[in-house]
Amino acid sequence: MSVIQRIRDRGAWIVFGIIALALIAFILQDGVRRGGTSASNTTLGIVDGDKIDRVDFEQKIAMYGRGQQREQLITQLLDQEVNTLLMQHEFDKLGLVVSDKELNDILYGENSPLKREFTDPQTGVFDVEKAKQAFAQIKKSKNTEQQQGIVEAYLKPAVLQALQAKYQALLQQSLYVPKWLVEKQQADNNLMSAVSYVFVPYSSISDSSKISDDEIMAYATKHKKEYEKDEETRTIAYVNFDASANAADSAIVMNQLAALKNEFQTTNDLTAFFEKNSTESPYYNSFISKKEIKHKYIDSIAKFPTGSIYGPYVDGNNFVLAKVVAVKQIPDSVKVRHILIATQQQDQSTGSLQRIREDSTAKKIIDTVEALIKSGKNFDSVCAKYSDDGNKTKGGVYDYFTTGKMVPKFNDFSFENPIGYKGIIQTEYGFHYVEVLGQKGAGPGYKIAYLSKPISVSNETDAAANNAAAQFAASSKSKQLFDENASKIGKTGLPSSEIKENDFSIMGVGESRQLVKWVYEHNVGDVTDQPMRVGDKYLVAIVTSVSKPGLPPAGVLRSQVEILVRNEKKAKQIIETKFKGNTLDAFAASTGVAIQKADSLSFDRPFTPGIGNDNKFSGAAFNADNKGKATEAIAGSTGVFSIKVENISAKAGNEDVQAIKQSILQNQRMAIYRGADALHKAATIKDYRSKFY
Repeated sequence: MSVIQRIRDRGAWIVFGIIALALIAFILQDGVRRGGTSASNTTLGIVDGDKIDRVDFEQKIAMYGRGQQREQLITQLLDQEVNTLLMQHEFDKLGLVVSDKELNDILYGENSPLKREFTDPQTGVFDVEKAKQAFAQIKKSKNTEQQQGIVEAYLKPAVLQALQAKYQALLQQSLYVPKWLVEKQQADNNLMSAVSYVFVPYSSISDSSKISDDEIMAYATKHKKEYEKDEETRTIAYVNFDASANAADSAIVMNQLAALKNEFQTTNDLTAFFEKNSTESPYYNSFISKKEIKHKYIDSIAKFPTGSIYGPYVDGNNFVLAKVVAVKQIPDSVKVRHILIATQQQDQSTGSLQRIREDSTAKKIIDTVEALIKSGKNFDSVCAKYSDDGNKTKGGVYDYFTTGKMVPKFNDFSFENPIGYKGIIQTEYGFHYVEVLGQKGAGPGYKIAYLSKPISVSNETDAAANNAAAQFAASSKSKQLFDENASKIGKTGLPSSEIKENDFSIMGVGESRQLVKWVYEHNVGDVTDQPMRVGDKYLVAIVTSVSKPGLPPAGVLRSQVEILVRNEKKAKQIIETKFKGNTLDAFAASTGVAIQKADSLSFDRPFTPGIGNDNKFSGAAFNADNKGKATEAIAGSTGVFSIKVENISAKAGNEDVQAIKQSILQNQRMAIYRGADALHKAATIKDYRSKFY
């Protein structure tokens, strides 16, 4: 099998590994910089004037979407698009580029991303020459779609990664730690303090006083930067009603299989059988090499004679019966060439087949093709003129491929006929003139039919959960009724996390774009008219808060702020009623607590037993102005204290200067990695995805 075909067989996502050197110059121009800024009205977002177009974005979803959930992919890709544009603006300001030579070094250098495909499995050595030879083949290709796939899926990321490395290196090299800062840090780290203090914890005051919404908002306003939001968020409370499959539902599926087992085993027309009996595993009516069957029970199934049934067994969420239909020796892989006269074509957006030519017309053309080749006409030239397949420019060749890659009739012809055999077959795509060019290896091939039934929720189980949820929703049209009715059935309205307009899932609830959209279409106090199915549950929700950009309302802030406001009030009460006088002795007498001592507080590890890491306490403990006298009462994080510094000294300076410098540098590096947040805040970003998804 050729290197090019090997890569193609790995899947569309790896096709970008076949990189034409002729494309590099194009890539390093504007084509690599922007994701397209279509002038259409399908703009998903704008980053400092650069548009993210939905058409381009959907193409990337299709390219990267295999094996990933669409909702997650949309969020990941859009975040990536925004970050890429933000970084590209920085690259442009700094004049950062990647040259042809640099990209060539990336492709063929020591850390080449191509190693997986072009490393000799025997020696473990990356074969650069083989990679270059493969690229030379694709260089002649005029397949624009494939080349664009290479651009989008490989070269752009490669260039972006190289630019990011340069950007990071530039920032890292700009870091500088002056000598005076190291010396000051060393001196501070060596400081020791001995103090006496009086401490009254907030826990000594009861929590009986109620904190009002006005007090919550006053505190949040005073500390606005800590609590204000850049975008709107909402919250809900919800009650779940379980609708997952139970033991009775599993028994129903087992009984269904038992009722069908005899007919499944004795039928000679499996196609007709599956037309009237659904299965989760579509019947592939052709042979598949045992080596290609990725099934954990294949060794057991293969031991059963032709016509027999293995199972039922559990496979994922299904009960399965497997029937061994036929067994025969077939090649491991084959090479063919063909000419397709299409009658149907797959719609790229829906995946369905669309009629493009009548069978009678296609049959006449394929007969002409056969006659031309039999008369001695060159296969490649006939293929180029008549074939509707995408590989017509390569003589219609499908290089060595394994079983199961083609539709059954094409698979049958390719693997059951000898080298040199030619003929016409008809598949759902049209008429094919096929020639078997080569075969490799041999082994048993199996035709196996799977009758697979999901262990799904029965109508009765689903209806019971849905009815219970619907009754709850109908009788819970206010927050009070919602809570009362939940209590009556032994449930509690569970609070959600903050929900953003573009979220696809809600923490604790699960993935439900429908629910998120409902939340943003309704107001506080609104209850879902009908239950919503989320995963294996029916859910009834009530909107509990709407937080516009800026400070959230008191109901949202309370969980974060209430204890802080309460401690502020306690601090005021303690200071006004308990701290009398201006000495520690007077404070001890008025508060009724003993004077405590801490003889060896360390500046670099400022922990005080009973108080913890309190910045105000540490600051006072190392303030020379407090030496020999008691401070006024200070409200700390866990209580109120007055402190008197007895002595400030320095321990032996044994800390490595280089270690201090590296520690400061590391903190600066971490600040650089957090710099993306600063770029986001400084940019003008418009997000319109909720209009489309």
